[in-house]
Amino acid sequence: MGVDAWPSRVRAGGRWGAVGPPMPPLSLLFLFLAAPSARAAGYETCPTVRPDMLNIHLVAHTHDDVGWLKTVDQYFYGIYNSVQHAGVQYILDSVISSLLAEPTRRFVYVEMAFFSRWWHQQTNATQDVVRDLVRQGRLEFANGGWVMNDEAATHYGAIIDQMTLGLRFLEDTFGSDGRPRVAWHIDPFGHSREQASLFAQMGFDGFFFGRLDYQDKWVRQKNLEMEQVWRASASLKPPAADLFTSVLPNIYNPPEHLCWDVLCADKPIVEDPRSPEYNAEQLVNYFLDLASAQGQLYRTNHIVMTMGSDFQYENANIWFKNLDKLIRLVNAQQANGSRVNVLYSTPACYLWELNKANLTWSVKQDDFFPYADGPHQFWTGFFSSRPALKRYERLSYNFLQVCNQLEALAGPAANVGPYGSGDSAPLNEAMAVLQHHDAVSGTSKQHVADDYARQLAAGWGPCEVLLSNALARLSGSKEKFTFCRNLNISLCPLSQTAKSFQVTIYNPLGRKVDWMVRLPVSKHIFLVKDPSGTVVPSDVVVMPGSDRQELLFSASVPALGFSIYSVTQVPGQSPQALIYQPRPQKSSSRIKSSSRIKPSSRVLTIQNEHIRARFDPDTGLLVEIKNLDQDLLLPVRQAFYWYNASIGNSLSTQASGAYIFRPNQQEPLLVSHWAQIRLVKTALVQEVHQNFSAWCSQVVRLYPGQRHLELEWTVGPIPVGDNWGKEVISRFDTPLETKRVFFTDSNGREILERRWNYRPTWELNQTEPVAGNYYPVNSRIYITDGNVQLTVLTDRSQGGSSLRDGSIELMVHRRLLRDDERGVGEPLLEKGLGLWVRGRHLVLLDKARTAAVGHRLQAEKELLAPQVVLALDGGIPYHPKVAPRKQFSGLRRELPPNVHLLTLARWDRKMLLLRLEHQFAIGEDKGGNLSSPVTLDLRDLFSTFTIIDLKETTLAANQLQASASRLQWMASTGPTLKRFPSRLDPASITLQPMEIRTFLASVQWKEDS
Repeated sequence: MGVDAWPSRVRAGGRWGAVGPPMPPLSLLFLFLAAPSARAAGYETCPTVRPDMLNIHLVAHTHDDVGWLKTVDQYFYGIYNSVQHAGVQYILDSVISSLLAEPTRRFVYVEMAFFSRWWHQQTNATQDVVRDLVRQGRLEFANGGWVMNDEAATHYGAIIDQMTLGLRFLEDTFGSDGRPRVAWHIDPFGHSREQASLFAQMGFDGFFFGRLDYQDKWVRQKNLEMEQVWRASASLKPPAADLFTSVLPNIYNPPEHLCWDVLCADKPIVEDPRSPEYNAEQLVNYFLDLASAQGQLYRTNHIVMTMGSDFQYENANIWFKNLDKLIRLVNAQQANGSRVNVLYSTPACYLWELNKANLTWSVKQDDFFPYADGPHQFWTGFFSSRPALKRYERLSYNFLQVCNQLEALAGPAANVGPYGSGDSAPLNEAMAVLQHHDAVSGTSKQHVADDYARQLAAGWGPCEVLLSNALARLSGSKEKFTFCRNLNISLCPLSQTAKSFQVTIYNPLGRKVDWMVRLPVSKHIFLVKDPSGTVVPSDVVVMPGSDRQELLFSASVPALGFSIYSVTQVPGQSPQALIYQPRPQKSSSRIKSSSRIKPSSRVLTIQNEHIRARFDPDTGLLVEIKNLDQDLLLPVRQAFYWYNASIGNSLSTQASGAYIFRPNQQEPLLVSHWAQIRLVKTALVQEVHQNFSAWCSQVVRLYPGQRHLELEWTVGPIPVGDNWGKEVISRFDTPLETKRVFFTDSNGREILERRWNYRPTWELNQTEPVAGNYYPVNSRIYITDGNVQLTVLTDRSQGGSSLRDGSIELMVHRRLLRDDERGVGEPLLEKGLGLWVRGRHLVLLDKARTAAVGHRLQAEKELLAPQVVLALDGGIPYHPKVAPRKQFSGLRRELPPNVHLLTLARWDRKMLLLRLEHQFAIGEDKGGNLSSPVTLDLRDLFSTFTIIDLKETTLAANQLQASASRLQWMASTGPTLKRFPSRLDPASITLQPMEIRTFLASVQWKEDS
């Protein structure tokens, strides 16, 4: 998306080929192609520079959003150009033709979601021509992911998956010639430390981005720190997560007055002095002044200028013809003493020259959030925009990992079986698209957001077929499997109508889990049996305020495996009616009781063996949490508030919108001072149902054995009939003395310290005390006084902060009436299903020194929750004479608690992709040894296949670790020790804290699995 990148000279629309001569057919240009070179793509194909001059690297590029104002397909095919003139297929056609016309020209392309689609539509002859361009380094791929992912609302697992998908396409298509050397995130709205760490572990030599806080940029320009080494992990030993990082001078756009695209209005270069439009001398002098000014902001005699922008180069001849002239005319000035040399270049070639300069670079250790492009303009709203889509994306990640794992465990039988053709690829690609920086971020137009959801839904179907095939193969029984996609709103036709059915629960974690299954059922009593046929405790709970019932039972599920439970209706019995009796109360109380345990006092509590939560009987609000194991008592007041969204004021015309968060005032308004309450208590669950308003309610819940308090909130539709946009938060207030310091995760992995009104690397002039202190919360946020820690886990990405001592707030929903003028052109009204959102916050109270154990392991369970699959009774054997099994584990032994199975997926017919991750940081587990290195034996770890051969790769699996190398950079903190890979021993795989190791495993599936 261009957003504020678009200068006023740029017009919307325009017709392909409207300027300049028509392009000849691609076939006629083949003869201009230089003879195929034996030189491989890489730094050795870079152009020659002038060491004694200021070298200007012109980077011709297009920025092609994988959805924003138009859908992915509309952008690719060039449909609805009245919305935005953009057609990616024509861009690539035109660029290839222009590259063939002149051998010095170079071009950079990024988004594999588009390029792969275009590639598969080309003839063999065109593909051969493109391979030669790539081999010669004239068509260079930067980044190479399926998309250019967002960095705030994305989970690290999904980032790795989408990068792996794109880079694998390049490796399969072009070999090492197509491997990107640099990461290229020119448009995402702020940059996370974990993203840089992942890029470093993927083998990138450098990282280029365009957007950073305007104050940060001023300081960097002044201090000559537009380029430095980013030390992106506090746990991984340098230089494992070190990444050279360069801030582009003009976001990603051309310098002013030098935009020569069909979409631009700048004058082309006219070098005929007889023409009244002659401007060549003026433009050359302007360019030389521009180069000199930019050269003062960077440390070497090399600078980069991006020549392109959103969906540009649809008629590439216009751009290249003017760039050819610019290069020729500027370089001609060298005869008159000019010390400026201009050349077609690429990000990798520019980086190569910086590396050869052999300088020592300053080191950055924090991140680039939040991002503001001016006073009062903080891009912190998108942390929370479109919460329903954010949850659907996270849920789809969960389902994709289940799909991948079962495809790997069952082998070929998962893809072709009794239920049809199963395929994980559609969901994998849909999930990759969702990582785009205008997708999961919630910053697209409404119809595009709807299309993102459509792509996810379409991807679930082939995975459901795959799961059915795999479960039948592994269980030995072909059942009529049913997937209930609406359990979050208590809808599942099979469980609500069948008299008896099976419940298969698959656990994607490397350890056994106990999971409370909740299924909507009819008004009956049910008998539930575990895999051994033993009756297990169950309960049917009538939901307060409705006629819905839910069956509850606790299921025990082995590591990377499933358990099958049977559910049978008991004839002639109905669940005991829950009587809603008003509690004896003061006149101000709004509490009702709905419990099988008659309340004996006005103390309102729910409690299990680990946690007790107390509520104020007069207001109905949560007021206290106690950790019974550690005898920790903390007053915690939780309530919902809303910020009145600004529509602009005398300080700034900036309004709150999809990107921007700007409240009208610093103090939020309470949704309600009290909640109407109903209490549910059974042997299997204790719940306090809080109703704050017609559009805001919550269930506070405890299950037996649970070490956290679950808060399931429902918000929406947010009323805007009063013409006030609203941004709704859940806030937790405690007496903890935290000095306005709080902690948030970075893309779900490492933790960063945040301080109110503070930036680690520059003196902040704060213009928005609320929005300017919001940070992305991907999975958790916590506060601590050094002794006690309160942690809140989220089920999706949200914006969060601590704006007062001892306080945590998380934005759960927002509905706005004004556009924030960053390009979307419509307010964030959330029409349709996105109006109404349900989510969960998990609250943990612990001692600070041991809190990491709780939040790390619980966050893992939240991310990869068990998958529930139903079936009517009456399956048939998968193999005759082989008895079905009701329980299965894909592991012969559980993984240690500090090891996370990040990836288990099919790579090809006989190979699997395996990633193992140490999920604790150095020093995080102060009470135990979970922060210590851990060693695994992979030889007979899996039960359904044998590993025949094991190769270790870089994080994205596109380079063998043994042969991978990165450019080395000298950091101001001193030299770093280069790690050399040791001999790979499957019997002894050691993981250091926060280390991810990636393997390609050749396997043989066992017939009896």
